[in-house]
Amino acid sequence: MISRFQERAKAVQNRGIPPVEGPERRAFVERAKIDYMDYAMLGDAKAQLVDGILTLTIDLRSESSKD
Repeated sequence: MISRFQERAKAVQNRGIPPVEGPERRAFVERAKIDYMDYAMLGDAKAQLVDGILTLTIDLRSESSKD
C-alpha cells in the first residue's frame, strides 16, 4: 500500500498539464500540488497492522526538531 502511494506521488509529479488556460489551468496546477503532497506524505508513512487495525504514522516534525 505504501509503495502504491509512492507511485501515485511520482505519477502526479510527472503528469502533464492539459491544454487549458486561465482559471482552469490554475485550478489544475493547484490540485496537482495538493494531490502530490497527500500521496507523498502517505508514501513516507510507516505502516503497522496489529489485530486487523492499520496504523499509518507520519512524522510532520521539521528535520531540525527530529534530532
